[in-house]
Amino acid sequence: MQVAIATLASDRALMLAGEPGTAKSWLSEHLSAAISGTSTLIVQGTAGTSEEHLKYGWNYALLLAEGPTPKALVPSPILRGMREGRCVRFEEVTRTSSEIQDSLISILSEKQVSIPELNEVVSAERGFNIIATANTRDRGVNEMSSALKRRFNFVTVPVVDDLEQEIRIVTRREAELRGDYQVGVEPPAELSRVLVTLFQELRAGVTKDGKTKVKAPGSVLSTAEAISVLFNSGILAQSFGTGAVTAEELSRSLMGAVAKESGDDLKALREYCETVAKSRSGAWKDFYAASKKHLKG
Repeated sequence: MQVAIATLASDRALMLAGEPGTAKSWLSEHLSAAISGTSTLIVQGTAGTSEEHLKYGWNYALLLAEGPTPKALVPSPILRGMREGRCVRFEEVTRTSSEIQDSLISILSEKQVSIPELNEVVSAERGFNIIATANTRDRGVNEMSSALKRRFNFVTVPVVDDLEQEIRIVTRREAELRGDYQVGVEPPAELSRVLVTLFQELRAGVTKDGKTKVKAPGSVLSTAEAISVLFNSGILAQSFGTGAVTAEELSRSLMGAVAKESGDDLKALREYCETVAKSRSGAWKDFYAASKKHLKG
């Protein structure tokens, strides 16, 4: 956080990089809101992102009726951020084409957007900056050029590896979601601990005591995914169960999260249950029994 704030206090753009589900977007949203008073100036990077999303477009009805006028201009979030001196969020930079990334280089270098149709050059007001995000798993989509990387100060958002801290994050956020949506029931603390421990051990490929190696699935077992699994368990228990979250609901919710990338990842979970969960006591025994039923085949 200190590096991110120090970066934004200068004229250098900030890149938040990391695994999916590590709250990069959440962090960029809160940084933008704290600095600029708004987090709504957003460019969502996709394969279809065009130069209009970075600079400007036109209201074609007005353009045909009146010609190129300021009234007919449709400013991009970046152009608005320049005019207002605010932070702009650019989500998933590596999902955009190389042409769009090249256009971003000139914006970050010159802090200007030229509008030749109006014979105008918009220079950024003080306070303008870009907070971008990129998933490390997207490196093979459209890798950023060295020139673009030099325009950013990179901050890697790590996966939470402290068990107690991640349990606190997951349970607190699950409670917030339950309150916001007014749905679901509170999961028992012991099942929350089972879930987060399982996620951490599968991510690391080894149990917390370091004694047993486990096969890591290809699915992203992020903190955000753990929150989703726990929240979904409470909804299942309320709507289709006994009204109390059990290992049955947790196991059912977990299956979809693990198999999201590939059905083969269920093999890694099955192996984990047989080599790790089976030998543990307490809530782990209930989880093993429920998972064994869902992991048949």
